[in-house]
Formats: sequence, structure tokens, C-alpha cells
Amino acid sequence: MSRELGVLVLGGGTMGRGIAGVCALSGYRTAVFEADPAARRGLRDAIAASWRSAVAKGKVSPDAAEAAGNLVSVPESLEEARPAAIAIEAVPESLDLKRRVFEELDRLLPDAELLASNTSSLSIGALGEATRDPSRVVGLHFFNPVAAMPLVEVVRGEKTSAGTVERAARFAESLGKTPIRVADSPGFATSRLGLALGLEAIRMLEEGVASAADIDRAMELGYGHRMGPLKTSDLVGLDVRLAIADALAAALDDRRFAAPALLRRLVSEGRVGRKAGEGFYRWEGDRPLEKSGEARRE
Repeated sequence: MSRELGVLVLGGGTMGRGIAGVCALSGYRTAVFEADPAARRGLRDAIAASWRSAVAKGKVSPDAAEAAGNLVSVPESLEEARPAAIAIEAVPESLDLKRRVFEELDRLLPDAELLASNTSSLSIGALGEATRDPSRVVGLHFFNPVAAMPLVEVVRGEKTSAGTVERAARFAESLGKTPIRVADSPGFATSRLGLALGLEAIRMLEEGVASAADIDRAMELGYGHRMGPLKTSDLVGLDVRLAIADALAAALDDRRFAAPALLRRLVSEGRVGRKAGEGFYRWEGDRPLEKSGEARRE
């Protein structure tokens, strides 16, 4: 993979910023395109802030952060981002939106080696159908926070070539990540398993089985999970969890993935987890504080 030819990341949200930051730290020339002009203005500062935090924690050297800063650009149009060897879309989980993005990428980057999606649940095959060459369309599912999480799911669509899968896996490894290869099944491996556990934890909370903190503690101490399912849901975003649940319930026709009423209510109230400051927990930055009203069992 050409680090000089570089990476184009589409979407400047939490995942897009995280992916771009890791790519630049790994030596790739990285362009980040965000369609919203207001959000675009703060992108470079947001990415740089994540590097400063990593430097302060001793996880990244000051020289590496400075070098990465010289590799990041925030173009005002996709045309300005060309050329690129790798394109990674990280826009919201809407199949129609992502298909429009892939149609545009197919037109703009006919020579790109990989057209990748960071989707956590949508069909790679359906995205590939929006292009003239679905053999180069692949899933690259990163995890939040991108800088800290070592896993990347490499998702093979029905028409994704074996060469594309291997190039995607090597690219993930070049970022210091560990790739796993999965078929294009609804929810892939991680979203399907993680969602099943998360939804059951929410149902237990609804039923008063235990508090959010105690449900999480049960999995952390009893099963060795680094983070419990409700805290993880807050970190992922309850709106994202709800979207994935609805997608899997429809795709698999399976009530295991029917979203609990509590999840729908929290999302409707804007209490979508860490990014909103409150979900099943109250948050201060990356740190969960006292349990929210929903998390208490008094």
C-alpha cells in the first residue's frame, strides 16, 4: 500500500476522526472529507487534540504527533482529496447514504486499491452493487476508540476478491491492528455478538434484575470482560446500538434483536451515551461518573 498516495476518510464524526488519526500516525498521507462545513472547520483541531492527549499519556511521542499533523488535510470537496490508494467511508449507518458515497467514490477513484466501509452492520455486497467493480469493495470495521482498540473486522462481500481481502488485512496490520476475516452476514461477528449481550443487559435493567453498575461488574469480574455491556453501549452510542438492532431484527427476522423500550426511550430523549454526557451512566469526558437515574436500583 502506498503511504504517499494515501488514504481518504469520508466522514468527520467520532469514527472518521479516529480512523484518520491512526492512519496519519502510521505514516499515511490522510485526507478527511466532511460534508458539513461547520463540522469541517474543527476537524484538524479535534484530531490534533486526540494526539496531544496520547502524548500526555505517554502513548505517542511528540515527534510522531508532529509528523502526523503534517500528513493530514481537510479538503472542501472530494475532488480535492484525489488521488488516494484507499478510501474508507465512515458516514452514518444509512444504506442509501452509504450507497451514494460508494457511487461517488467509484467515479472519483477508479484506480484505488480499496473502497472500504466502516459499517458495523450493513451489507458490503449491497454497497458494492453501487459500484462498477464490487471486487474492490470491502468492510473495514474499526472499533471506538479507534486509537486504543486493536481489532478490525475485514468483511468479505459476495463479490469481494480474495486479493482485496488480503490487501485490507495487510492495511489493518500496518496500522498496528489485528484483523479478523468474516463473511458478509448481518452484524458480522462482533456487532451481532455484542448486540445480543447488550440488549439482554438492557432487558435485565428494565426488569430490575440489578443496577447497570452491577450488571456490568458481573461481566467484568465474573467473565473477564474489560468493560461491561451497558458501559460499552454508552461508549458505542445508544443511537448506534438502536440502529444496528433494528437492522438485524429486520435482516434476520429474529426477536432476539428487538430493541427494548428503554433503549428507544433513552435515544428519543437524546441520552445516547458518552457523546451526549449521559446514557446508562453520566460521563465526564471518557470517564463514567455516578450512575444515571436509569442505572440506579434503589
